[in-house]
Amino acid sequence: MPSLDEIRGKILRRQYEFSKHAVDQSIIRDISVSEVEEIITASAEVIEDYPEDKYGPSCLILGFTKTGRALHVHCSYPSRPLLKIITVYEPDPDLWVDCRIRKAE
Repeated sequence: MPSLDEIRGKILRRQYEFSKHAVDQSIIRDISVSEVEEIITASAEVIEDYPEDKYGPSCLILGFTKTGRALHVHCSYPSRPLLKIITVYEPDPDLWVDCRIRKAE
């Protein structure tokens, strides 16, 4: 499992980039870069780990903004020179229990 401290460090040092998909989704879903930075540097927890992801090891982070908005951020492991934000979204309550655990299908 990746170190949240290392991920936070990359965000704080601006050593990250958004994938094209993440940029598109953040615009469609009205999620700002500052919200992504806020949740990762303040209240984040790694809720899923994907060490064998086909595009490289990644993880899913849950965090809450100061206004209480829950966000999921899927990002690469911090071992890359630039942390890659793969996608961002608000967890759908129909698919998630308490934003942390996927509901059984």
